[in-house]
Amino acid sequence: MPSRTRPALAARTRDRPLPRSPVRHRRCPLRREYAVSGPRPAVKSVPAGGRGGGEQGGAEGVQLLHGSRSSPPQLLGDVLDLANGEAVTWALDMTGGEPALLIALLVNHGQELVYILGIAVNRATDSYRGQGKTDTRDARVITDQARMRRDLQPIRPGDEAAIELRLLTEHRVDLVADRTRTINRLCSLLTSMFPALERALDIGGTVGPLVLLSGYQTPAAIRRAGTSRLTTWLRNRKVYNAAGLAAKAVEAAERQHTAVAGEKAIAKMVHTLVKEVTALNEKIAETDKLIESRFREHELAEVILSMPGIGATLGAEFLAGIGGSLDAFPTPDRLAAFAGVAPAPHDSGKVSGNLHRPQRYHCRLQRVFYTSALTSIQCDPNSRTFYDRKRAEGKRHVQAVLAGSAKLLMIFA
Repeated sequence: MPSRTRPALAARTRDRPLPRSPVRHRRCPLRREYAVSGPRPAVKSVPAGGRGGGEQGGAEGVQLLHGSRSSPPQLLGDVLDLANGEAVTWALDMTGGEPALLIALLVNHGQELVYILGIAVNRATDSYRGQGKTDTRDARVITDQARMRRDLQPIRPGDEAAIELRLLTEHRVDLVADRTRTINRLCSLLTSMFPALERALDIGGTVGPLVLLSGYQTPAAIRRAGTSRLTTWLRNRKVYNAAGLAAKAVEAAERQHTAVAGEKAIAKMVHTLVKEVTALNEKIAETDKLIESRFREHELAEVILSMPGIGATLGAEFLAGIGGSLDAFPTPDRLAAFAGVAPAPHDSGKVSGNLHRPQRYHCRLQRVFYTSALTSIQCDPNSRTFYDRKRAEGKRHVQAVLAGSAKLLMIFA
């Protein structure tokens, strides 16, 4: 698999239309190609009509530039000097994060950029001689793929609103993952010390259990407080249904009169984790406000919110997934395939009409439409009717929801 620490990058110059066959192209000495990779700059040239040795397996008219001593502007200048005025196409296997500066530089200089999936590079690498994994080899493979394929998508300049929404939504995903991990650890500790209370409380669902655990962690402490005092303590902290929560806690404490070994240390750790979960909840709430305010400023916000089951958070993830614009998806089918909600044909020989779930798609976009379809089933009568009809046809739950996702996408597009 290509290294994810930095992008493998390839550039090709074009002085005439490319032949379809890669073998015919290798016999064409008039075409020059440049494969660029890191980490140390050196230039290796293979003269036209010659062959490169080693694991990279050279080809006619190929020059490999690999290294990172030179800055991106110097690298761009080196390649353009080698191109000698001819048009250059740059191919990358990454589009976000680390190569952002390089992409911005190339876009500002009017260079043509195309994107090739990392998994496609990985699959293509298996057909080359040798088994080594180097940046130079990856760049050479990307060069060949960019030379032969005509279906690579261009890399468009980043939209400021889409980039901001992508950063905010990714940050929110990280915060939610941290909260889930902390809650799981909290539940595990509480189960080891006070299993009855862990069963009685919905720690990840509401704020009340966290407030209770911030002051009382052990069965003995809850029994000493009693129902009346515990109810007053929770009510002063504005906990919803304080009396019911206090009754559950006291009932659980009455079931356990044995203290486990290390109870004090576990109680302190439970208190620490409760504070961490509370802080993460506050950060998530702040991030949600930022996402909603930024999302509502977008020109497509009202249209997206008009779809059943989509709110500000899912709408922001949708805009981040499509890059802030639908220009890259000329048809609804293209968007459905990109989001992974359209079935892919799996035909061979006399077998036809065999549809399977796609293997390559945008995971976050699929989550957006799948979650919106689940929500719309509960709140939209038309979506519920469609879901029930699919279930009556023999579809499984996931299949029916995906069908609803595709329908919502078609309505939007």
